Amino acid sequence: MDALLVVVVATALLFDYTNGFHDAANAVATSISTRAVPPNVALFAAAVLNVVGALVSTHVAATLAKGIVDPGAITQPVMLGGLVGAIAWNLLTWWWALPSSSSHCLIGGVAGAVLATSGAKSVLWQGILEKVLIPTLAAPLVGFTMGIALMTAILWIFRDAHPGRLMRRFRVAQLASASVMAFSHGSNDAQKTMGVITLALFAGHAIPALEVPLWVKLASATVIGLGTYSGGRRIIRTLGMKLVRLSPAHGFAAETAASAVLLTTAQLGFPISTTHVIATSVMGVGATERLSAVRWGLTVDIFAAWLFTLPAAGLVGALFAKMAVWLLG
Repeated sequence: MDALLVVVVATALLFDYTNGFHDAANAVATSISTRAVPPNVALFAAAVLNVVGALVSTHVAATLAKGIVDPGAITQPVMLGGLVGAIAWNLLTWWWALPSSSSHCLIGGVAGAVLATSGAKSVLWQGILEKVLIPTLAAPLVGFTMGIALMTAILWIFRDAHPGRLMRRFRVAQLASASVMAFSHGSNDAQKTMGVITLALFAGHAIPALEVPLWVKLASATVIGLGTYSGGRRIIRTLGMKLVRLSPAHGFAAETAASAVLLTTAQLGFPISTTHVIATSVMGVGATERLSAVRWGLTVDIFAAWLFTLPAAGLVGALFAKMAVWLLG
C-alpha cells in the first residue's frame, strides 16, 4: 500500500475507535444505571463482545462498500475527507453528550465527500433510500414499540411478584440481555468501518475485489472493542440516567428489544444506528410507567442531533474532501 492509503486506513480505524467510545453507552448504559454490572466490568465485557459480534458476518460491510456510493468515484483524498468529516461530527456530539449516530456520521461523511468531488451521479441514492433512510425511520419505531410491548408483558406476567426479589432476578437477567446488546452492537457498527476500509483498498488497487480481507475484520473488531472499553461516560449518563429512570426490569426489556432489532437488521445488511434503536427502546419502556417518566425535553435535543447528523457530517466531509483533493491531488 502507498503512504496515502495507509493514512486513509489509519483514519478509518481512528473513526472506528471514536465509534467505540461514542457508542459504548448503547451496550452498557442500561446495565450500569440499574447497578446490574459495575462500570468497569460492563465496559470490559462489552468490549470483548463487540469484537466477537464484529466477526460474525460482513453483510453490513458489503452495504457500505457497494451500496452507498459508486466505488469508481472513490480516491484516497476523497475517502480521507469523508472520514475526517465523520470523526469531526462524532466528536462534537460526544462533547455535547448527545447519543447521535456514528453510522450516519460515516455514511454522511463519505456520501458528502463523493457528492462534492464527483457529483450527484456518483452517490447511489436508491441504495441510501432503501438501505439507510427507510430502515432508519422504521427501526427506532420498531424498537420503541417492542420496548413498550415487552415491558407491558413483564409488568403483567410478574404483577404479583415481590418487587425486591423481582428486581434482583432482573439484575441477573440483565447480564444476558446486556451481553446480547454488546454483541449486536459489534455485529452492526464495526462492520461499517470494515466496509469503508475495503472500499478504500479496492479504490487504491490493493485488493482485486470488494471482499473484506481477514486483517480488516480483525483490525476493525479490535479497535472498536478498545474504543468501547475506553468509556464514553458522558453519553452513558445521558442515555442511562438522564433520559429515563430505569429499573432492572426496564433495562432488561430495553436491551432485549433493541438487540432483537439490531441482530435482524445486521443479517439483512442494513447499517442501522444502534444509538437510535436503544434510545427509543429506553423511551418505550419508560413510557409504560407514565409518559412523564421520559424526559421529553431531552429527547428533543437527541432527535435534533439525529436529524442533523447525516447532512452535517456530509457537509463537513464535503469540505474536507475538497481540501484534501486540492492539497493531495
